[in-house]
Amino acid sequence: MTRSKPILAFASAVTLVMLVMLAACAHETPRELIAARSAYEQAAAGPSKELTPAELHVARRSLLHAEQLYDDKGDTSVVRDQAYIALRKAELAATLARTQLAQRMVAAAAQQTRQLKEQEVARTRSKLEATQEELIAERERRAAAEQRVAQVSADLARLATVKQDERGTVITLSGSVLFASGKYALLPAARTRLKQVADALMKGDPNTTFVVEGHTDSRGSAELNQVLSLNRANAVRDFLVEQGVPQERVTAEGHGAERPVADNSTVEGRANNRRVEIIVKPGRSA
Repeated sequence: MTRSKPILAFASAVTLVMLVMLAACAHETPRELIAARSAYEQAAAGPSKELTPAELHVARRSLLHAEQLYDDKGDTSVVRDQAYIALRKAELAATLARTQLAQRMVAAAAQQTRQLKEQEVARTRSKLEATQEELIAERERRAAAEQRVAQVSADLARLATVKQDERGTVITLSGSVLFASGKYALLPAARTRLKQVADALMKGDPNTTFVVEGHTDSRGSAELNQVLSLNRANAVRDFLVEQGVPQERVTAEGHGAERPVADNSTVEGRANNRRVEIIVKPGRSA
């Protein structure tokens, strides 16, 4: 009897420890349920709430079912299985949400790319249209300028001799028509002729400039011929300015007998050498 008491006491102690351990195990939350709770919290805090609310609701219901089973039965295989299901449903809701978010980002990027391309195409089309309009306008300006030149040439051809050389368009007026012998005052008939020339010149390209050159025959001294030719060129220049030709567009030069166009040994040749030439120089387009 004496030996049986310690044995009974030891057995009671072991039983008590086992009961305590079982009670502790019974109140320890299964790791599957903890994982399911964490997965659901992360899904609910992410884009799932907006993008996959139905899947998130299913995960919540599954988690609540696992929680209820745990409250009712404790840590059992059924509870762990249900917790695992809740975990997977929460992960599924989060994955689907991330997928939809990525798809939205891709679609937004594609839309932005399309818009940028459309804007670039629109800009290119606008530039092409502007260029075409500029080309059309330039062609029209050139056509109008060519028409003006043709008209001016036709008008001048009725008033004087017109030719082209390396200097430009050369309008030659006979000195005998413009001045009395040895004089540089314009004759009345010369004023009428030069007014018509000025009117024709003003119809041309506004960028052109004019050089009035005076020439004499070889009779007389070179010094007197130089002075006479310059005075005659200035007289024509001043008259053109009076008729509206801008002063800055016309200059005068005297060349005396330096540039004959005919033989000074004949009356006819000397008459041809006594002349005033108006050189029309094309200007630079703006």
